Amino acid sequence: MGCSLVVAVILLVLWLLTCRSKLKVFHEQHKFNPIGLKPFSYHELDAATEGFKVEIGRGAFGTVYKGTLADRRAIAVKKLHDLFKKQNPEEGEKEFRTEMRIIAANHHKNLVQLYGFCDEGSHKILVYEYMSNGSLDDSLFKGTKGLAWELRVQILLGTARGLLYLHEVCRTHIIHCDIKPQNVLLDEKYCAKISDFGISKLLGVQQTRTFTLARGTLGYMAPEWQKTMAVSVMVDVYSFGVLLLEVICSRKMLQLDVPENEIMLSDWVYDCFKHGRLAKLVEQQECRGMEVRQLERMVLVGFWCIQEDPFLRPSIKKVLQMLEGTVEITVPPNPGSSSLHSGSNSV
Repeated sequence: MGCSLVVAVILLVLWLLTCRSKLKVFHEQHKFNPIGLKPFSYHELDAATEGFKVEIGRGAFGTVYKGTLADRRAIAVKKLHDLFKKQNPEEGEKEFRTEMRIIAANHHKNLVQLYGFCDEGSHKILVYEYMSNGSLDDSLFKGTKGLAWELRVQILLGTARGLLYLHEVCRTHIIHCDIKPQNVLLDEKYCAKISDFGISKLLGVQQTRTFTLARGTLGYMAPEWQKTMAVSVMVDVYSFGVLLLEVICSRKMLQLDVPENEIMLSDWVYDCFKHGRLAKLVEQQECRGMEVRQLERMVLVGFWCIQEDPFLRPSIKKVLQMLEGTVEITVPPNPGSSSLHSGSNSV
């Protein structure tokens, strides 16, 4: 009788420990899920990615792997870097929460869709829709064929529409803070979708500007980040302007293996514009269907977006209207100068 009691007690303790373990996992998965995202276990995602075998992207905070769910949906699995979590645990946790909250709460055809997450102890993982054509960076700078002109225009319009949603339409207005080709993803139809919201900044009700530490990627960061000024959605407009010029010319803003006067893309583009040689920007590209007037319009939009003075930059809504050709565009000041006057010509 005594032995039976001991066995029963041992079995009860083992059962309670098992339940506690399962409850802990359940709690970890559901403790931050206010909007009903699907919680995945680490085991599920390890199986879906075959042990995180196929890497499709890498950023400052995490590595992205391709996977397939049980229902055969292709997914992109972003796993937060272990090293980053150890060195900056608070920032890592903040990046994870921010991205989850922003993407899950906002739905737009030009924002990447978040399916779910894994939050088991040290495992911080986000699960997105898979974008079969990778990033804009891949298509612009790493492919051999390049992008057709009509696709480049389509991608720019889609990116601008995604930013318009973030800046003016969603309930809590959002500054993305890191618009660049790596963070614009392309689906099977080359529909552009903005991704990577880990360092985004949410604006409060009636708030248009905010003070925050500099964030973003060098080359795409607006000048006000370095001037301890309050920042606004205009930092995204600046980044979009840099991206726009890169898309037009299919090259990065800074390139060293070119003539000296072409190293800085914005300076070279402005010089070509000033001397009526815009065709030189695209002479090595496949640009069937491109009209010179359309090229000039897009270049002028880029110049307006990268004005040093944020108050000179147009809103993303106006940028979209200018790209679509529904509003007149005046000739902007040289974005490389401090001049505040604008030209009287228009296109």
